[in-house]
Amino acid sequence: MTGSDVQMSPLSAVGLVAGREISTRVNSKAYRVTTLVMVIIVVALALIFKFFNGGGSADATVGYVPAASQLAAPLTATGKSIGQTVATQQVPDEKTGQAKLRDGSIDALLVQDAKRVHVQVKKTLDAKLKNTFTVLEGQLALNQQIESLGGDPAKVRQATASATIDELPPLEKPYDYNGQQLVLGIIAGILIYLSLMLNGQSVAQGVVEEKTSRVVELLLSTIKPWQLMAGKVLGIGTVGLIQMLAIGVAGVAAGLGFGVLTISANAAIGTVLWLIVWYLLGFFMYSIVFAALGALVSRQEDVGGATMPALMFVIAGYVVGISILPSNPASPLAEVLSLIPVFAPTMMPMRLAMGGVPVWEAVLSIGLVVALIPALIWLAARIYRNAVMRTGAKVKLRDALSAA
Repeated sequence: MTGSDVQMSPLSAVGLVAGREISTRVNSKAYRVTTLVMVIIVVALALIFKFFNGGGSADATVGYVPAASQLAAPLTATGKSIGQTVATQQVPDEKTGQAKLRDGSIDALLVQDAKRVHVQVKKTLDAKLKNTFTVLEGQLALNQQIESLGGDPAKVRQATASATIDELPPLEKPYDYNGQQLVLGIIAGILIYLSLMLNGQSVAQGVVEEKTSRVVELLLSTIKPWQLMAGKVLGIGTVGLIQMLAIGVAGVAAGLGFGVLTISANAAIGTVLWLIVWYLLGFFMYSIVFAALGALVSRQEDVGGATMPALMFVIAGYVVGISILPSNPASPLAEVLSLIPVFAPTMMPMRLAMGGVPVWEAVLSIGLVVALIPALIWLAARIYRNAVMRTGAKVKLRDALSAA
């Protein structure tokens, strides 16, 4: 029985090619090492955040002599009011405090008395800490003026602290963007971007590899071109999904386990689920295009140039997302672009992780991508069928589209 006599259902043919891709790549030492390294990096980042940002360490430590002890509590409160964590510690005398300045144990030293802020540093005074001292000095000056007029500074501070404004209900319900959700959103976008870049390129490189080794001729004697393309995309996509799951689950588990992520477990799991959904949508949308573009060339060094037009959309969505969303999560430009299918795979998961995305926008974005995929499959299959058997010079896109 010859290869052309073998009968195989379309589903079986696609499954056979996909199984071959999965087996080859999962058993690859490079794939296993890369996945392990990325998981280790994610866990290490969680540890770094825990030790450097999650431990509640102070932004600055200020020493004070006994005569200035009355400034310790107001200094800490003042720093807190302007977003700086200031720790204080008493030193026996000015000489001991200066020794601590020299060895870096403290960042500044309050000396003399508590009537004014008398501060000493080793070399230069940190700008943010200086701002805290300046605000404190202003409070001391105000207290002195109140006392000179016969008032009680404590009562004035209490009245000022209890003063509130009459805030009317907003015209629209505001979105609450949690800082950790912003970080998760950016990480989700980065993972999607890297996966599309690496796994998408793998599809195009695999097509070229089969063309140059003439394996494609043997395969196409048994199955149809579109079945080969679909199986390759499905197989590499599955391998990429396994890698994505391993990284995402490890990252969330490490963040929750080390106490770095203080958001709810449901919110973190929701981010991973959206990450998977948009990875699948983005990968299948772009990979069928990469497979078709890869069929146009016969040399590995030409793959980058052939796939660059499609990659530009991936890069553009990623760059716009990380440039705009951290500072302006409600950006109208980001909202519009996240609904456009070519930008949605990198931008929408960022917005979803950050929160505040209306349900209709999420549904519309997914619907547009799902609607576009069949059209891309038809177009890519035509290009792939007409170009995959041609070796040598690069096949022009116009010729691949118009060939019978």
